[in-house]
Amino acid sequence: MKYIYTDRRWMMLAILMVLTVSCKKFIKEDLVTTLNEDYYKTDAGLEDLVKSAYAPLQWKFTGEQSYCMSNFGTDEFREGDQFNNVRYNDYDANLNSNDPFVNDLWENDYAGIRRCNQGIELITAYDNPSSAVLGTQAKKDLRIAELKALRGFYYFQLLQQLGGVPLVLTVPKEPQYEFPRATEAAVYNQIIKDLQEAGPVLPWRYSGTDRGRATRAMVDHYLAKVYLTRGSAVTEQRGQKATDMDSVIYYANEVIANSGHTLESDYGNLFNAGYPDGIIAPLGQAGVPPTGSKAKIDANNASNEIIFAAQFSSNLSLAGTNNTTHLYYPTQYDAGMPGMTRDFFNGRPYRRLRPTDYTIDIFDKVHDSRFFKTFQTVFYRNVPYAEKETLPKFTAADAPNPSLIGKPRVMPGDTAALFIVNPAGNPVLTSKIAAMRYYAVFARYKQTAVGGAVSSDFNANKYLSMIKFSDPIRLTTTNNEARGIRNGTYARLAETYLMIAEAYGRKGDYATALNYVNVLRKRAAYKSNESRSPQIWQYLGGANTLDNTETANLATEQLFTTNAPGELYPDNVTSTTDRFIHFILNERTRELCGEFYRWEDLARTETLYDRTRLFNADISPSFARYHKRRPIPYQQMLAQQMNGKPMTAEEMAAYQNPGYN
Repeated sequence: MKYIYTDRRWMMLAILMVLTVSCKKFIKEDLVTTLNEDYYKTDAGLEDLVKSAYAPLQWKFTGEQSYCMSNFGTDEFREGDQFNNVRYNDYDANLNSNDPFVNDLWENDYAGIRRCNQGIELITAYDNPSSAVLGTQAKKDLRIAELKALRGFYYFQLLQQLGGVPLVLTVPKEPQYEFPRATEAAVYNQIIKDLQEAGPVLPWRYSGTDRGRATRAMVDHYLAKVYLTRGSAVTEQRGQKATDMDSVIYYANEVIANSGHTLESDYGNLFNAGYPDGIIAPLGQAGVPPTGSKAKIDANNASNEIIFAAQFSSNLSLAGTNNTTHLYYPTQYDAGMPGMTRDFFNGRPYRRLRPTDYTIDIFDKVHDSRFFKTFQTVFYRNVPYAEKETLPKFTAADAPNPSLIGKPRVMPGDTAALFIVNPAGNPVLTSKIAAMRYYAVFARYKQTAVGGAVSSDFNANKYLSMIKFSDPIRLTTTNNEARGIRNGTYARLAETYLMIAEAYGRKGDYATALNYVNVLRKRAAYKSNESRSPQIWQYLGGANTLDNTETANLATEQLFTTNAPGELYPDNVTSTTDRFIHFILNERTRELCGEFYRWEDLARTETLYDRTRLFNADISPSFARYHKRRPIPYQQMLAQQMNGKPMTAEEMAAYQNPGYN
């Protein structure tokens, strides 16, 4: 459903509400001033109103709020060397009620909620039997179900970040200024009600131009997630019930068994628009540097594993800000790496996030392909060959054969820079690194002599780039173009598997939980004759073969019934019950690393404080347990009233989440 909004017709008649905002972040707007409320009494007007309710989905992927509110301040990522918004990673005093991202989240999601409310009311009242779109009750019910699904989704986004928020379920007939916060339990109940009412009315899937609409698969996936989030509470009061895990299992199984969504056969197919398309040339011959592929991005966007996604257009005349998440993860490859210059394939390196040691270490790199399909360890020379170039050349001492003496050690299309991800127990000798023909080698652990001091080339400027969001085909052909064409994935089937696994494990049925985990691990294993990084046998202790690794990659109960070293359990995690939760969090990293879930995962499992303290070296002393919630925006409190009067400082303090001012 490539809904691209080119006018403001659906916003012209918005009833004055404190919570109503425009959608200028997502829409190329042409102001239309000749419309009146009668437009909402037409098929076209109501269809525009429904479409407008999807526009706020894009906000999450169109700026730095994307990583700040999900990947910063967790165990998975820390700061690069060109960082912004570090308050979200350090939890310093700048993360307060004046924070613009929290205010934008509030305004964006309530804008979506308001459009859903208005659409539900107007479509319910609409009576035109001759309408091709809304002429029957079934057609009206379908659109109302879409809007209820979206309303539940927007409230769930607010709830996960802020806790209890105002429940606004109708369009006020006059200006409204008082919005008391509902309890978390009440918000959960409303979300569940909306989703349960929407699900049976919606089709399991859409295709063609309707792809991107809310579906029953989307609704059931989020019902499972809502119940899992509510039921994950141990010390917090979210209104959890003893049946929450049973509900997770029911709805997740519905998606897996009945939706028609299927897992990609190869994990890399979800993200492979950034993989090399060129062929490395023989030594001494110029090859073709890798380029991106729009066909691959289109295939990624259309993957049947994806259940729900924000839609973006590759048509420049229709696009808006578009997806910018590809900017934030690349290392600085265009400086400090001879033979490399900025290009589309490797992206524009904003250098905001680098993986923590935990993230690098939690993968089984020998048997599980997801590590090398998530992080870039090789850069291919993209600088054209020049006869008089000053880049290093083969000499008589190091040329593999005499014909290469005097020729560049690295030609275009060949490896220019290598990141070695060796473990701490296997440091690479600097003499071995010096003998490599690559222009730049960055070893995670190295030493000048056996038994000597160990150091690292990994730092805030040179680190592993996550390539999941690579977007080498963007809206224009300018290297600095920030507007990508990937859709923004909210839900994919692999997460459904992990949710049902967690629910079974929380019920103590570990065998069934592992059945679902191992579906993903079988997919992640290397297949026979599948190419793989030579680092597996050069530095990681793997065999120099291309065998199938499925059996070795399967998870067993020993991974959480014992203190398995590879799972990196915190010292205070000592029971099987607790280890299982941390094992699932590790599995979520291996499968979903960087996919904008992590902060909410840690907050819902009540592990945010302990895991972030342990694994994120950038965390400041000001980080506290109350950071499990974001601050309520001051601007929203300032605009409200209580008992007909502006809120006092005391009333704002009571309205605010604990710990913030």
